[in-house]
Amino acid sequence: MSDDIYDSYSYYYDLLYRDKSYLKETEYIKDLLSDNNVLGDDILEFGSGTGKHGSILSDYGYKVHGIERSAKMLSKAKKKINFSFQQGDISSINLNKKYDAVISLFHVISYQTTNKNLKMVFTNAAKHLKIGGLFIFDFWYSPAVYKQIPSIRIKRISDEKVKITRLAEPKIFHNENKVEVKYTIFVKNVMTDQTQVFQEVHPMRHFSLPELDMISNDHGFKYIKSEEFLTGNQASENTWGLCMVLRKIK
Repeated sequence: MSDDIYDSYSYYYDLLYRDKSYLKETEYIKDLLSDNNVLGDDILEFGSGTGKHGSILSDYGYKVHGIERSAKMLSKAKKKINFSFQQGDISSINLNKKYDAVISLFHVISYQTTNKNLKMVFTNAAKHLKIGGLFIFDFWYSPAVYKQIPSIRIKRISDEKVKITRLAEPKIFHNENKVEVKYTIFVKNVMTDQTQVFQEVHPMRHFSLPELDMISNDHGFKYIKSEEFLTGNQASENTWGLCMVLRKIK
């Protein structure tokens, strides 16, 4: 993901995703951690965004440190007891510390569209994990992408200050397992009646389970489970967002 993909987007990020249940998602991650004996320990978050998941996890007693590439996204995050964060690249940052778990949510792994970037992130996750530690992440699942086929979508949302219309136009790259989503965001100021327009392209890679299993093995991880993110349902061609749990074994 490029450095400035979220530069303008970040200002409206929380408004666009205010219907996203960060509490439910964090409880889901908490259950995965506790089911695998990570209780109140050190967590490293790759792609922490505005800090919503990490902040809630810290309320459950976990000590969370977030890494986020976008300075503007970080400017919306608030430090608190047991939750800290810093700007950095998840593929190369070196914290000289081992954690009990590395988590990466909201399809951050799917932004790693090249094999080189993907391997670098897996290498860095392994480097920052204790033996027995967990790597938990969600991603776009290839069978669902092939069946459902990304389509043009429009989202409208507003508050007392702005009215936002977001147009999402996907372009499919079949030979690269990649979808480029072009976002055009119209932001109308309610008070001035003026409209600003932003455009951004989000490249997203989708994965099959054998593909991720192979790269996991190559980086010293053991496959624990995969399931539909949040529901825990078995993966199927209707499962767009899949969650994978890996354990570092060497």
